[in-house]
Formats: sequence, C-alpha cells, structure tokens
Amino acid sequence: MRFAYKYRLYPTKAQAEFLQNQLGEACDLYNAALQERRDAWKTCRKSIHYCDQANQLKAMRAEGLIGLANFSCCQNVLRRLDQTFQAFFARCQRGDKPGFPRFRSFRRYDSITFPSYGDGCRLLDSGKLRIQGAGHIKVKLHRPVEGEIKTVTIKRDVNHWYVCFSVERAPVPLPPSAEQIGVDVGLESFAALSDGTEIGNPRHLQCGLARLRRAQRKLSRRKRGSKRRGTAAVLVAKANRKIRNQRAAFHHEVSRWLLDRYGLIAVEDLNIKGLSRGMLARPVADAGWNSFFAKLSYKAECAGRELVKVNPHGTSQTCVCGASVPKTLADRRHECPACGLSGSRDVVSAQVILQRARIGRSRVNVEAVGSCVPREAVAFQATE
Repeated sequence: MRFAYKYRLYPTKAQAEFLQNQLGEACDLYNAALQERRDAWKTCRKSIHYCDQANQLKAMRAEGLIGLANFSCCQNVLRRLDQTFQAFFARCQRGDKPGFPRFRSFRRYDSITFPSYGDGCRLLDSGKLRIQGAGHIKVKLHRPVEGEIKTVTIKRDVNHWYVCFSVERAPVPLPPSAEQIGVDVGLESFAALSDGTEIGNPRHLQCGLARLRRAQRKLSRRKRGSKRRGTAAVLVAKANRKIRNQRAAFHHEVSRWLLDRYGLIAVEDLNIKGLSRGMLARPVADAGWNSFFAKLSYKAECAGRELVKVNPHGTSQTCVCGASVPKTLADRRHECPACGLSGSRDVVSAQVILQRARIGRSRVNVEAVGSCVPREAVAFQATE
C-alpha cells in the first residue's frame, strides 16, 4: 500500500529563496506547455501530448530556457499538465461541465515533486534533507519513515515548508475486534454512535471566524498590487491554515479512536456535495465530513477493519423496528408509536445505520454460501 509521511522543513533564508524560485520556474514551465498545446490546436488542429513536450526538455535546458535544477522535476510538471487534460477529456465524455485547463498563478503553484527517490532529493542519516541546488535542509522527523520511499514532494504552505514522502509498505492490521458501531454524522454533534455516545462538534470555522473576518477586512482595504496587500493576504492565508489544521487533527483523532475500538464501522453514503449547496452550506463545510470519511476509509483498509457505507435514505425517518417516524429538522427526539422506542434522534439514526449494514453483510454471506440457508435465519441474524 502507498502511504504518505509529511514533515516540517526549516530552510535558511537563502534556501527558502531558492525553493521559491524553483516553484516559479515550475509554474512558468506549466503555463508555457499549456500555451503550446492551445496554440497547436488553434493554428493547425493538432493535439500535443506528454511525449511530444518531454522530448523538448533536453534542448531547452541546454539553452537555459528552463531554470528547474532537476530534470525529473521538469518531466513531473509536464505529467501534471497531461493529467489535467486527461481529466478534462473525461469530464467531456461524462457530460459534466468541462472546465478547460487554465493557467496557474505563481502564488498558487505550491509544490514540486521528485518522481524518483535519490534523483535530486535524499534523506540523510543526520536528519537533514539534501535537495539538488539547495543543499542540506533541516527537517523535523517527528516519526520514522517506514517503507520504501518512492517519490518526494516539496510543498509550500504560506510561509511554512514541508516535505512529503510517498512510501510503499505493507499494512499493519490491528488486533481483531468483534465490536460493531454505527456512526451518524450531524451538525448539532459531529457524530452520534449507536451505543449512545455523542461526539461534540468543535466548529473550528465558527471559532476562528472573528480572526478570519478581521484579516479579510484588512485585505479588502489594501490597494491591488501593493506590498501591503500581499502582507494582508498572508494573514488571511494563515487564518485559514489554522482552521484547516485544527479540523484535520480532529478528524485524525476521531477516526483513530473509532478504529482502535471497533471491528465494523457503518456510515452513511452521503451526497456531501449536494448538501453543501443548501442553506446549511457553511456548517456542512465546517464539519468536513468528506475529509473525515476519507481518513476513516484509508485507515480502516490499513488496520484491517471493515467500513460499510449504507443507503442514507430515510435513516432519520425510520425506527429500528422498521416503522416510519416522520420528523422535521426541529424535532431532536425520536418517539416511535409502534414499538415505544424513545431516544435521541441522531442515536436512533446510528442504530438504523448499523442495522442496515448488518443486513447487507448477511445478504452477501447468503449469496456466497448458496440457497441452503433459510431466510428466517438470515432475518434473525440481521436483527440481533
């Protein structure tokens, strides 16, 4: 499996300037390659591909037209552009909004990749990272790099620098667990579990909104193109970075806690993109459900846990007994007239999610074994 390890870099002032220059050179190469593709299609209706442009790199570097220190980094920039066009063609075939590839600003081109470890970038035994042209840069190795390093990416995040190692290593499964849990994500509480536990919603964006608003007001009052506007833009980026890091740390903590305890985790297969377009767009984006599910998914695969996604239709309008219990968003309690079940709306929804996951597993087991198992036994097993 592929894993990524991210570490903080501490370059000197001269090294930081060199890395900034390398990002600018990579951005110029990306935009020039994009311009070449556009001009070739406009003038003679000819499509240029990655190999056509990569064959020109050697001559361009000999003439000094490309300032990137490493040849493999130049090839990676062209591969990025080629992947962008492949995604554009795929959207056209699916009938989605095409979104033709656009030119990149040097302020938004934030990373360069060394596709072969050891070719221009290597981690030394002294705990420093050697980068071609920059020398030895101090790196904070807060945990060891496990596995075989495949690629190395140098990334800029406002005024911080990071290195990301993509490694190939075997997964490390956790000890088996027979515990099962259903998870219902929400806005009042971040997640409600089927055992009655509720995880509070920290609302990182709401807590950091005052600082973010002040920074954005300061930015809006600065003259475009001025040095003071650039300084104000850094303040906005720092405020957003703090919110993003807090949210990511919270997602890592909750996903790890769930996987350490439970062998099966059932969640809803939500249309988060559709939910983020409604009147609850800000709190949905603040909760970051998509990022949380992504972390939960890859960690479950690595730990040998089972993550089951069920149909979200009617989970909050149905009782565990199967009866329909309609509720509005203002109704936070579940009162079933059929079986008399009373409890928190979110907790009962989590129990319904877990029940659907069990039924789905039972059906899969029956299809694998054959028709020799009676349906009554399957129904009994699903409702246990």
